[in-house]
Amino acid sequence: MRTSLLAAALMAAALTANAQSNSKGWEFGAVLDLTHTSRPLAAGMRDQGLQLGHSDLTASGPLGRHLRAHIGAVFETHEGKLEKSLEEAFIETTSLPSGLQLRMGRFASQVGYLNQQHMHADDFTERPLLYRGFFGGHWNDDGVRLNLTLPTSFYWMVGVEAFRGKKLVEDIAADTRDRKPGALTWVTKIGDDLNRQHSWQVGLSYIQNRREAALDEDAHDHDEKGGAEEDHEHHHHHHGAAFTGRKTWMIDATWKWAPNGNNRDQQWRATFEAARITDLNRYATRRDKHEANAISLVYRFAPAWEVGGRADWLRVRQPHGDHFHSGLLREHALMVAWKPSHMQVVRLQYSRQRDAVEFENPSKRSVFLQYVLAFGAHGAHSF
Repeated sequence: MRTSLLAAALMAAALTANAQSNSKGWEFGAVLDLTHTSRPLAAGMRDQGLQLGHSDLTASGPLGRHLRAHIGAVFETHEGKLEKSLEEAFIETTSLPSGLQLRMGRFASQVGYLNQQHMHADDFTERPLLYRGFFGGHWNDDGVRLNLTLPTSFYWMVGVEAFRGKKLVEDIAADTRDRKPGALTWVTKIGDDLNRQHSWQVGLSYIQNRREAALDEDAHDHDEKGGAEEDHEHHHHHHGAAFTGRKTWMIDATWKWAPNGNNRDQQWRATFEAARITDLNRYATRRDKHEANAISLVYRFAPAWEVGGRADWLRVRQPHGDHFHSGLLREHALMVAWKPSHMQVVRLQYSRQRDAVEFENPSKRSVFLQYVLAFGAHGAHSF
């Protein structure tokens, strides 16, 4: 209810601001993501057959001279049913001094490299195992963010976020359901151009999760009691994190090359991300941790054509009462994408999973055919 009221208030303020301001008004956009999957991946986000992927409707624009607002609703299918949610509804400042920016509402955390990016803008049909296992594909939440861009000759940003944190656990223990911030993040990103052809960015992220995933017996008792109404959606929505803990460290590095800086005709993009989660629950020892790595390389060899490959793995310690079972999953993906315009993408991807331990139904071979069509305005993608 509070989310709906927030969205209504933002939309009403947007229409008022648009009518009263002579500056650039509000912009609206939509994205359609259709994908046919031959076989779903273990820990995957897409069902078998033809289904609707991460499709959205967005609106963004000024709220007077010093504020900007953004609203985004997402539609997608899961297990044959259409799911819809308000993914983003926030306001942020545009004129704070000294490189400061404040954001409040519902938005995607800026941890890692991919999380803040909409999934239909990714280079691959499915996100790496790191994001699917640790964030349910992507982590958006209700909270507040304060960023500072330092006055250096290169790009250097530091930021902190405070969120409710409910989506960072698959099941929430009964004694941790409170209204205090459930997760705090600290992020820094540094980047620069080496010359006209080479550019890079490195990021370091830390998440302090105050909630504890319910132990097996806690989850069983919670289900028998029926649970709280506010947790019902969380238990049945497929975007919750499957593996979590109190402390998460992430590092990401991206390098891009384009001849003479002209990335329209030709470009190489390489990205590496790694994450480690510790303090899994009250029974965990130092050796009980979740880890994941992902590395990808994409080559644009013509204005409308790209090819790419990605390798990633996920190693976890799954809690079973007071002990843990080891889990492992490796995945490789190859893709070719045709982009006849900035608003369209046709992508063919082949994925393979192997070395699966404690993961059900790993996909030895899976083929994806994806079509993405965008309408209207969309914000610029990050580096």
